[in-house]
Amino acid sequence: MGQFSISDLENISGIKAHTIRMWEQRYSILQPVRTHTNIRTYSDDDLRRLLNVATLCGQGHRISKVARLSEQELGAAVIACHTDPHDYARQVNTLLAATLEMDEPQLNTLLNSAIKQLGFEEAIMQVGYPFLQRIGILWQAGSMNPAQEHLVTNLIRQKIIAATDTLTPVLPSKSRRWVLFLPEGELHELALLFMNYALRARAYHVLYLGQNMPQQELQAVCKVYQPHTVCTVLTAVPERSQVQAYINELAERCVGSTLVLYGSLMAAQDLVLPASVSNPRLMTDFLSFIETVSPSQKE
Repeated sequence: MGQFSISDLENISGIKAHTIRMWEQRYSILQPVRTHTNIRTYSDDDLRRLLNVATLCGQGHRISKVARLSEQELGAAVIACHTDPHDYARQVNTLLAATLEMDEPQLNTLLNSAIKQLGFEEAIMQVGYPFLQRIGILWQAGSMNPAQEHLVTNLIRQKIIAATDTLTPVLPSKSRRWVLFLPEGELHELALLFMNYALRARAYHVLYLGQNMPQQELQAVCKVYQPHTVCTVLTAVPERSQVQAYINELAERCVGSTLVLYGSLMAAQDLVLPASVSNPRLMTDFLSFIETVSPSQKE
């Protein structure tokens, strides 16, 4: 069971600490326990209830009425108020609450609703990414167990693959060509899968090689496929001290191709990038990058 400070609750829920204290004192919506040093800590149940209360109050419901709802009534009211597709913060809070309960049907319903109302790419960017960032905070706090994290990532992975399968394929001879892969030992695939979707949605041809790709195989791939661009995501691999060497070797193996390198390992240190390398720091930067190619260049 997680133990949260009031500042943790503020960071995760978006509700100011003084508001949380007021709700706790006036309406007893949370049940903190005190440590031996007399510091209040909050449980997973407290966080889940706060997320649901915040969702309803954000929709204009009075806290005095919301506080009287049972857990079942609270959950039903949250589902019923899921109407504004542009209230992204509320949607993220509702997804987090469903994750803490391991409520896969609710997660699926919420994600499908966001996709239907916003369109797939907008739903991922405005709801999916902030949701995953909050999941990361919970993971760091020790309050997201592996089963919960795997439930979320695999569900979103399925959504991306399903959406990609609906896109009209293009011929490699008629469009600019991209190779997408993850380094050997790298398994964090969600960002690369979304890049694959975004590229195909813009009529690029993509050779998707997926996880755990040995770098020495890329030279042969590039010789046969002749990609305009080679893209990878560096999250956990290679070792931080080996990132510069990995980049240099990749540039040597993929001569004639632009390299797009994304991920936390690219942002966490000073690197000397070859002229052929582009480093979008955010997914929005990546989307802007692929929009810079005019239709005539794709043909």
